Amino acid sequence: MMMNLFSVFDPSTSIFNLSINWMSTLSGFFIVPMMFWLLPSRYIMIWSSMLSTLHQELKLLLYSYQNLGATLIFLSLFTFILCNNFLGLFPYIFTSSSHLSMTLTLALPLWLSFLIYGWLNHTQHMFAHLMPQGTPPALMPFMVCIETISNLIRPGTLAIRLAANMIAGHLLLTLLGNTGPFISMPITSILIISQMALLMLESAVAIIQAYVFTILTTLYASEI
Repeated sequence: MMMNLFSVFDPSTSIFNLSINWMSTLSGFFIVPMMFWLLPSRYIMIWSSMLSTLHQELKLLLYSYQNLGATLIFLSLFTFILCNNFLGLFPYIFTSSSHLSMTLTLALPLWLSFLIYGWLNHTQHMFAHLMPQGTPPALMPFMVCIETISNLIRPGTLAIRLAANMIAGHLLLTLLGNTGPFISMPITSILIISQMALLMLESAVAIIQAYVFTILTTLYASEI
């Protein structure tokens, strides 16, 4: 029985004064599809098909029909988050995407780079974006304040959404797992089935959260 429910998210495990829990973030690089195979495996074919579909969707959001590399950063972001979300579902692997120190590191630089680029190169468009079309004159000052605040909290909402969704499922799995030694065998069978169903749900959440983070970041970039 763990002393603290949130100890599963503690990154303090260290060897030689190095926090080795964060090394799980780089574990996704070991399962990158091998591009030098004579024939592609089923894994590579499924992954290529998924990335191709996502590329077509992101291209429509960015209106980039000529620049074929415009979606590369967002596809890389999706792959990175998805790998870390899935790795956190395995036993004894640290879930780095459940910490704000990682999610905010992903969201803040992207949002800040889009914002700086927009204000430096499309200043008039950025000013116009603060005032939705058809706003009554009496509401214009309030709309400017509301749009400014909504733009400023975007990196926080991106980071908190991803971290909170990953924490919630892991906490529920931990709570159910801690009750196992204190219940009877028939109820334990029901508990195992419930945890298997919840693990499948968490797998879907891992994909959905990586997709939502990528799509929202793409939408923020398309406004510039």
